[in-house]
Amino acid sequence: MARRLISSGSWFEEQVGYSRAVVDGDWVFVSGTTGFDYPSMTIADDVVEQAEQCFKNIEAALTAADCSFQHVVRVHIIVPNREDFEPCWPVFRKYLGEVRPASMVWVAGLADPRMRIEIEVTARR
Repeated sequence: MARRLISSGSWFEEQVGYSRAVVDGDWVFVSGTTGFDYPSMTIADDVVEQAEQCFKNIEAALTAADCSFQHVVRVHIIVPNREDFEPCWPVFRKYLGEVRPASMVWVAGLADPRMRIEIEVTARR
């Protein structure tokens, strides 16, 4: 199966030179995804709202790759402030609670100070 690139339409993907997701055979790699609403390029101040938008953005990429959260096998989460992780737990549970993928959380800075969370997933169809 040929490699297929998926874009969210964000100008940032083109400027930096990456894809929102890459489908390679049965594997789907979704890039680190932030809480930006891509059509408006706005972002909420609240970390829980950002986490929810991250998952909406990820869901759009997974759908374009002909899969869903049920196919997610790994998730990486980055938060600049460790205190922001726990308030997001219900959002993680909402989208991944039944799947329970392997997971990793980092506390690290993000590219834009408005970003309070970034999530990357790997899925297998």
